[in-house]
Amino acid sequence: MSSSTKNAIEIFDRNLLRLRRDRAAATIVEFDFLLKDTAAQLMDRLGMIKKEFPRMLDLGAHHGLLAAELSKRAGTENVFASDISFSMALASSVQAVVTDEEFLPFCENSLDAVVSNLSLQWVNDLPGTLAQIRQALKPDGLFLAALVGGESLKELRACLTEAELQVTGGASPRVSPFIDLHDMAALMQRAGFALPVVDSAPVTVDYGHPLRLMRDLRGMGAGNTAHNRLKVPTQRNVLLEAARLYQEKFGDAATGRVTATFDILYVIGWKPHESQQKPLRPGTAKTRLADALNVSEISTEEKAKP
Repeated sequence: MSSSTKNAIEIFDRNLLRLRRDRAAATIVEFDFLLKDTAAQLMDRLGMIKKEFPRMLDLGAHHGLLAAELSKRAGTENVFASDISFSMALASSVQAVVTDEEFLPFCENSLDAVVSNLSLQWVNDLPGTLAQIRQALKPDGLFLAALVGGESLKELRACLTEAELQVTGGASPRVSPFIDLHDMAALMQRAGFALPVVDSAPVTVDYGHPLRLMRDLRGMGAGNTAHNRLKVPTQRNVLLEAARLYQEKFGDAATGRVTATFDILYVIGWKPHESQQKPLRPGTAKTRLADALNVSEISTEEKAKP
């Protein structure tokens, strides 16, 4: 075990995540609409990269939906799927291994690309996992991922908190805490990836009733896994009040439908290699930024004058 993993704050119950993935595996195809959407986005982004990746890993693959698409890409020779759940790994159509994302078993410089779809948001030691991914990649290897971001399920979070306060007089964390865009960008730099880019693309899903959203989250194996979650079943009165508040605050008066927001972060970075573009040293640019933007430049000395 690495020192970074030992010192990481244990926010998520990884064993609970494994059990929920195992339970969800049998019916995941009924609830994988979000995985399909983000997998398509990842494949589109991968399609814009004119480079072949013979040996690829789908990290946190669920039932191998993305891995199956990766195997069809030109130049691909081997695709491996890995998941913390044995049942999910067993459902993959490509060769699969059971792997905890916090303890990667892959050799240094062994992979051309690591792609991950909606799994890394439940990693406790994300800096450590990113460092392990970079180590497993070959020089100029690609890391591409989609994660659930910090603004996800903000509607459900607000309604459950308010409902619990009204019914029980107290509140507990009801939705797993997720990383935001700025923190993810900082972690990519800290992990030593070259040319890192992180962007956000919210996905809005319509539901006929708020309880259907909660059912879908269970079906995805994506319930709250935080250690500080309420560890007894939620009272029926709390759920009904949360559903009422959800309908009232986020429902469409004409259709009766409600919306749920998933804040999806897309991350890309490369293992450093001498062939990659390097930023210019300060003072070596041939064109002033002010000229490019067609604005007047004010020096710091001028700005400082009274």
